Amino acid sequence: MSYGGGYNNSFVLIVVLFILLVIVGASFMSY
Repeated sequence: MSYGGGYNNSFVLIVVLFILLVIVGASFMSY
């Protein structure tokens, strides 16, 4: 995943973790 010269890998990781957290939170809120 070195597309674009590997720009801000930490930022991308944080965004992915945030999206996963939102999905898990939404699934828990549905119950």
